[in-house]
Amino acid sequence: METETFLRPATVIGGSLVATLIAGWLLDLLLRRADARHPETPLWGLLRRCRLPFQVVLCTCLLRASYRRAGILPDHPVGVGRFLTLVLIASAAWLAVRIATAAVDSTYARYAAVTQDEARVRRVRTQVTLIQRVVTAVVVVVAVAAMLLTFPPMRAVGASMLASAGVLGIVAGIAAQSSLSNLFAGLQIAFGDTVRIGDTVVVDKEWGRVEEITLTFLTVRTWDERRITMPVSYFTSKPYENWSRGGAQMTGTVFWHLDHSAPLGLMRERFGQILAELPEWDGRGGGLAVTDTTPHTVVVRGVVTAKDADDLWTLRCAVREQLITWLATHHPYALPRIATSPAALAPDAPDPV
Repeated sequence: METETFLRPATVIGGSLVATLIAGWLLDLLLRRADARHPETPLWGLLRRCRLPFQVVLCTCLLRASYRRAGILPDHPVGVGRFLTLVLIASAAWLAVRIATAAVDSTYARYAAVTQDEARVRRVRTQVTLIQRVVTAVVVVVAVAAMLLTFPPMRAVGASMLASAGVLGIVAGIAAQSSLSNLFAGLQIAFGDTVRIGDTVVVDKEWGRVEEITLTFLTVRTWDERRITMPVSYFTSKPYENWSRGGAQMTGTVFWHLDHSAPLGLMRERFGQILAELPEWDGRGGGLAVTDTTPHTVVVRGVVTAKDADDLWTLRCAVREQLITWLATHHPYALPRIATSPAALAPDAPDPV
């Protein structure tokens, strides 16, 4: 009798584990073959991540259906059943999240592969990320609620909460006003296309790229690799600069403060040569003009264009450096200076009397 009491539970548990392992292996085999036959979509390869939660769900179902007949802990049938039910709910939620994630990632990957417009790809990526987070949050909330309702005392609490749902809803709404505003702001950003992952933005005089967008906060990675985290409601309530909105191409300026005798004609010629030699220049525009004058200097402005903010910054620095170096080497008289000694004269200037 004691041997039967030990062998029956061991046989059921062992059989469930073996069946689960075989089913998981067969599922993985089918998904690998489907992935090999359909290389145009990564869905089948992504679904292979569902093998472990699928095995947990299957094993729990088998044990849940046979634990009473098998005599697993016969003195605590209610506790065993409730434990298996909780594991089943949690693993089913895990499997649902994995399936939803695979479907969403597969859809985004296929869209990104056939779309040439980078702005649209980043917009879809932002929407997909937030949709995935919403689905995960809903599944988790439903799973936790289902797990709590398996306890009889919680059912009575649930009925009482439903009876006073109106009052509790008002109180919760007031208490979570900030969180709710961030939540709705996140959805507004996702589907309003105001800011996307990868956009170049300027917030609070800080320049950087949007690295992450969640339902409640947004992370901007600055040029010096700092991370600025702020609530998403900031981007729906305050002005900010989005340099990627409507296209990543940008126009920038470079300023020089020079002496009045600066050779502007030669500077324009050299300016064009420098632009032609720099790979960051996209060829859309470039020019040199005097924009201001003071008793001691003139302000010369150069206009340059590039395909994005990173290239524009590099282009501006390179143009400023190379033109200053050229002036210092070939036309030092063009650089501003304090006249404490006789200044260098231009080659065609008359000799002082």
